[in-house]
Amino acid sequence: MKGIGKHLVRTLVLILILLIGWLIGVHSGKQLMSNQVRVYLNNYKTHNDKLTRVLTMIEKEYVDSISRDSLAELAIPAILHKLDPHSVYLPPQEFEHADEALQGEFDGIGVVFNMATDTVIVLNVIPSGPSSKAGIQGGDRIIKVNDTLIAGQKWQQTAVMKRLRGPRGTQVKLSIERKDIEGLVDIVVTRDAIPLHSVEASLMLTKDIGFIKLSQFARTSYNEISKALKSLREQGMTSLIFDLRSNSGGFLDQAILIANEFLPAGSLIVYTEDRNGKQLRQYSDGRGSSTDIKMVVLIDEASASSSEILAGALQDNDRGTIIGRRSFGKGLVQSQTPFEDGSALRLTVARYYTPTGRSIQKPYTAGDEKSYEQDIIDRFNRNEFFSADSIHFADSLRYTTPKGKIVYGGGGIMPDIFVPLDTLNITKYYSEVNGRNILYRYTIDYSDRNRKALKSAKSLGDLKALLDNDKSLFPDFIRYAERQGVKPVWSQINRSREIMEAQLRAYISRNSELEENAFYYFIYPIDRTILRAIEELNKMQ
Repeated sequence: MKGIGKHLVRTLVLILILLIGWLIGVHSGKQLMSNQVRVYLNNYKTHNDKLTRVLTMIEKEYVDSISRDSLAELAIPAILHKLDPHSVYLPPQEFEHADEALQGEFDGIGVVFNMATDTVIVLNVIPSGPSSKAGIQGGDRIIKVNDTLIAGQKWQQTAVMKRLRGPRGTQVKLSIERKDIEGLVDIVVTRDAIPLHSVEASLMLTKDIGFIKLSQFARTSYNEISKALKSLREQGMTSLIFDLRSNSGGFLDQAILIANEFLPAGSLIVYTEDRNGKQLRQYSDGRGSSTDIKMVVLIDEASASSSEILAGALQDNDRGTIIGRRSFGKGLVQSQTPFEDGSALRLTVARYYTPTGRSIQKPYTAGDEKSYEQDIIDRFNRNEFFSADSIHFADSLRYTTPKGKIVYGGGGIMPDIFVPLDTLNITKYYSEVNGRNILYRYTIDYSDRNRKALKSAKSLGDLKALLDNDKSLFPDFIRYAERQGVKPVWSQINRSREIMEAQLRAYISRNSELEENAFYYFIYPIDRTILRAIEELNKMQ
């Protein structure tokens, strides 16, 4: 540093001398100064990267005034776009909202959305949140907010969020475009504090089989899981169904802590490897509370990241049976760096591997996010949601667990038992009453008319008795749907009746004080994946 300082001082002195010579009119001195200064400045520039130089030149010399920060906001996303699909830059407000779901509480309508093609697309509805209770569904397009057109208007995402959010208790009308439904569906959502508990449901499905639904890996997930396991064991649980379907991940450390609850001492949970080949390995410590219980884990194509770490750790250690459909395939680790202005950079810094050594990151081409996002649709088109035989893995990605089970890397976790997507009893009548939100609106109407009785139900048994005794529930719904413009077609009604009855009971029960536990209690009899899990656990007895 001292040498650099002396060199800089000598250079500045030289420039000063040359400047004096120029001022007294010495032409040769002027020419010498120009040459010497140009050489010095060019040498100085070589120590700075091109991007910094370009930003500086635009800031200092561009014909119109423009701030360096605004240029950086444009440049950083463009740079990251050329990397992997999971390295992203989050501007201040986006980072705030992205982090909220894992950290705290806020007032709003409770949806996760993006604005692809200048349209607000609902990606996910937060369980038990205001939108979930009003009937908003994943895949809905929000066309209007309080009769103001927002689709196709080139609105900024922050402006849309500002219209959707507001103080709890206030209402917002959303005009929704829904697949296969003509016209817009109007839904009024009452804003509220968004529930952020990651354990969506925890209950006993049978006298000895417990069920836990984990919606995300938030900062509190391990503590929530620990409490749920303790409560279920006190109720007699000896077997567990752990539902990770549609769980897109979250904090890696929470997945490791939860895996530790089920694995014996010394079991490798996961390891990461950076660009230099440096590995970080995580092992179980043997102090888990549930290393003795029988368990199955449910996954699907929306299970990603930390969900895949947990499922892969249990599968590779021959600890649990994985049931469902192939998971998403995210095997990249991001390091999050917050900046002073409230923004953040999530940069991929390593790959993670399951205990057998498989990477489950699905293939991608740097800079081609469209093809990466299209992958799930391609799987559907290849019939992968309906047939395990449609899924193919390279022999080079074949691995073996300690007990000899064959597993594969290269694109998600393949379940031990495949359960296809169930569309068998989906009829046009069902699609109409469900797609037009008629079925859900009826359950809200029913709940309003029977609020006192629902509130008095203190257990799942009480709710079941209440709904079993109401013989008019289903016929009343059919008449309600007819008044809404959907005429009864009894051949289709009879075919879809089991689905509709289960959903009516589940949605009504969700409006009780038992909320999501009640929902899953009434919906699981038509959930083929849960039914298969119960069947497998009973075989283990």
